[in-house]
Formats: sequence, C-alpha cells, structure tokens
Amino acid sequence: MYEAPKFLAAGDRAIVIELGDEISIECNRRVHSLYKAIYRAELPGVVDIIPTYRSLLVEYDASQVSYEDINAGLLEIDTGSADTPEDDATVIHLPVLYGGEYGPDLEYVAQNAGISADEVVDLHSGTEYPVYMMGFTPGFPYLGGMSERIATPRLSTPRGVIPAGSVGIAEAQTGVYPIESPGGWQLIGRTPLRLFDVTRTSPSLIDAGNSVRFVPLANDDEYQDIHEQVAVGSYQVTTTTKA
Repeated sequence: MYEAPKFLAAGDRAIVIELGDEISIECNRRVHSLYKAIYRAELPGVVDIIPTYRSLLVEYDASQVSYEDINAGLLEIDTGSADTPEDDATVIHLPVLYGGEYGPDLEYVAQNAGISADEVVDLHSGTEYPVYMMGFTPGFPYLGGMSERIATPRLSTPRGVIPAGSVGIAEAQTGVYPIESPGGWQLIGRTPLRLFDVTRTSPSLIDAGNSVRFVPLANDDEYQDIHEQVAVGSYQVTTTTKA
C-alpha cells in the first residue's frame, strides 16, 4: 500500500484515489473504509463513488463543483479515515450445488489441483470471501481469499452462454455470474439465488465491502426447493455480521 493516497484526475468529471498497487485484503479494506468516509461526508457535487481492488473513482457534477474544490474536500476526508478499516462486514450466505450439470468443470479443477472433487468443495466452501469489487456484469462480485490450492486457469475458449448463478474460478479468484452471460471461468457449481434483480429496491444481492460464504447443498432436490422459494419471494437470504 502507498504511504499516502494518490489523487489522479479522470477526465473532467471524476477523480481516482489510488491507495496501493497490489491486490490485497489490507489495501481493499482501506478502499472500503475510505468509501464509507466519503459517503458519510456528503460532499457537494459528488454523484457516485465506485470502489475497486485498490482505488476509488469519485464522480462529480462539474456544473456544481470545481476539480480544485472536490479534490480539496477529498484530501480533508482522507486524513485518518483510510487507515481505520471496519471489520463489521455483512456476510451473505449463498447455497450452492457443486458439480454435475451445475458445475461441469469441478472435476477439471480437482484434477488440476491433484485432489478430489470433494476436497475442492471443502476448500471452496470453507472460506469467508471479502467482496473486493463489483464489475463485468451488473451484480458480479469479485471475491478474494480463495485457497491457492484450487487456483485454476481460465478456459482456453470462453463459453458463449453461462447460466445465471454459476460459481466459477479463474486463476486465484472466484466469483458468481449474476445473469446469463458469456464467460471464461471454470464452473464448479451454481446457486439458486438471484444475485441481480431489477425488481428489487436494491437490485444487487451483494455489494462491494460485503463478504460471501458458500454453503454446499446436498442434492438437486434442495437446489430446486430453494429455487422455487426464490421464484415466489418466500426465501430468506441468510446473513451474518463478520466478527
């Protein structure tokens, strides 16, 4: 991480605040701590704040505030704010049916790692993943902290269609496809939950700064039961608070 944040102009309506040059939980926590501080400050003219792995993009209305004023306001907020990360992240529990038609690449991931498919599931579901950032498609969470033992290269040829809810691995990262889309990640399972739904007040089930825990389902009957509950709006997503 940098000793002091770097402030960079991004066109005439945004400022990038870089906090480091590596992907790490420490740097990302600092990003989200600063995100919360800027959000709470309610600076005049700020229209959006977008956290990434190691930086923040702050968009502002140039008709309301100048670059100099917004930059000065951000510099003032940064004093002492970015070095006090908060650990009370909401943990979203995602039920997942691993393998089979829902996770066609599970056996390959196991073969690549030199372990059994069951061990892959144990390693993948035995971790609480911080949500570093959202991107690629609406509601797609990039998750950190996956075991290096199951890191697997992307597909040599991406699939044209990946079903919504598919859980994938790409190199040392894991994530969930919230909507049907193309993609090149190795698919190891699928969740019956809807990660992105425009009919909800908050369309994205998961936000940057949350954490995710995958909960293995025993069989397709369990998957279909939750799928039906989700369809009629009766399923209650399990959340906890990270200690």
